[in-house]
Amino acid sequence: MTSAQVGLVPARRLVVAPVDAHFALGPGDQPLVAAGDSVVVGAPIAERLRDPRLEELSAPNDVDPEPGARWYEPPRRGSDKGPGGETMFFWHDRWRVASGDIADTVESPFAGIVRDVRPGIGITIRAAGRGIRGVVALGGPTRGRLQTGTESELRSGGLDVGSAGTILVVGSRVDAETLTRARAMGVGGVVVAGLSSKERRDFIASEARQRAALHRLPSFAVLVLDGAIRRPLAGAIQAVLGALTTNEVAIVTDPPMLVFDRPNLVIPDPPHDLVRIRSGSLAGREGRFVEAVGPRRFAGGVQLEAGLVHLPDGTTAAVPLGDLERFV
Repeated sequence: MTSAQVGLVPARRLVVAPVDAHFALGPGDQPLVAAGDSVVVGAPIAERLRDPRLEELSAPNDVDPEPGARWYEPPRRGSDKGPGGETMFFWHDRWRVASGDIADTVESPFAGIVRDVRPGIGITIRAAGRGIRGVVALGGPTRGRLQTGTESELRSGGLDVGSAGTILVVGSRVDAETLTRARAMGVGGVVVAGLSSKERRDFIASEARQRAALHRLPSFAVLVLDGAIRRPLAGAIQAVLGALTTNEVAIVTDPPMLVFDRPNLVIPDPPHDLVRIRSGSLAGREGRFVEAVGPRRFAGGVQLEAGLVHLPDGTTAAVPLGDLERFV
């Protein structure tokens, strides 16, 4: 086996740095930070309107509002200031302003430096730490103590109030009912290897109902590391998560990532020939890459470039190179 042959296997970055997280803003949302500001964990960075609406406001002749700027109508009798919000566009001699009655505060889940602020678009913050990237994150940015579980599949009956304020690591799969119960019990988030399309739809529907409620629960997020197929977490990722147990971490949705600030944490490189099968009948299993064996015929009569993988049980399997991955 040569290192060049191992290079045929697609590489996946185990830990990513730097981490630039984007927090989306909609019409009427008000940023509370500016580019270059330093933020700490829990610092308010924006106010997000729950139910924004578009209103028509007239501007005096000596006032020329700019789209995206905050502007308020002159105060009326008995009030400190008139209605207003974020100016959007000018139409038929009146300004259209995005405003709302109730605003929720968006907090930074980690410490960092504000890189960019664009009203109505978003805020970009560079985290003072590193991250483990996933494929998708559902919910909103959150933070908590990392708690690794011993079960490969978390059930709603396995949750208790002792998990409040934590981010749970689930082995292979979790259902929407368990996610809803975890949110109600104060869990900050869940990290899981796979989440099926049905469970994603059910959770998104639950999130929509929660956003429409008058009294909202704290932010909650689900970070999916691999995809929709049930499979165990990769050994290299399990090792990093195990080292982070009981430490404060954060989940952000754009990009989907678990962020941690442990500058003294040394993460050893995985063995250069260690590969993981990410799809097919052997999905989730890991082994040593032996050599590339050229084109092989697989199910359906398809011929694909394959590699020979030595599995821990002593057997070997020819796997398409596109179904393999290695961590670097």
